[in-house]
Amino acid sequence: MALKRGFFLLAGLCSLALGLIGILLPILPTVPFILLAAYCFARSSDRLYQWLMTHPWFSEALRDWQAKGAIKKGLKKKAYIVSSLSFVVSIAIVPLIWVKVMLVCIGTGLIVYLRSIPEIED
Repeated sequence: MALKRGFFLLAGLCSLALGLIGILLPILPTVPFILLAAYCFARSSDRLYQWLMTHPWFSEALRDWQAKGAIKKGLKKKAYIVSSLSFVVSIAIVPLIWVKVMLVCIGTGLIVYLRSIPEIED
């Protein structure tokens, strides 16, 4: 049991770190990492889970996801815009064709994933 909790705690901390980095580096999607962190903290640390669920930046989106399995339309629109812009800029800057192709594939996968998430009216 302690090993399982330790694994979820480590995975939650890593997800939280990636989500926070994703705020500054838009190529990393913040929302899925924060959702994963909440999932992991719920299974490992009640204190970290409660902190995340009451955090002013994340609590509303996490509660919407927990209660309805959806995110607000405005948040989804922001995710589309920021993700698309970051991928377009990255593709324009990178000189290697194979990296450009990889970025197009990852960006397309992210957009498809975002489209699959149900929306809540603002």
